[in-house]
Amino acid sequence: MFDPCSATASPHHREVYGRYQKIYTAIEFAAAMAFVVGSVLFFYPAQQVPATWFFLGGSILFAARPTVRVLRETHLARIPLPGDARPDHT
Repeated sequence: MFDPCSATASPHHREVYGRYQKIYTAIEFAAAMAFVVGSVLFFYPAQQVPATWFFLGGSILFAARPTVRVLRETHLARIPLPGDARPDHT
């Protein structure tokens, strides 16, 4: 796991890696937007409660990033490498 070569070991590996990268990027973007919205809302005292919720949501999204990485690496590790006799478990 966490072998940089596993992302390009086969066309299937590249496809799986790409799917997880899209999810990872969407999470990063959503987390960043949540923090920006929360920051803007904090300029208005009446909006501090929603701002806090946006910060919490952004923090949860940032915490999800390593989970996506571990899921990606686990998925890639289960895909047989070219020349392996293992059955495909994807």
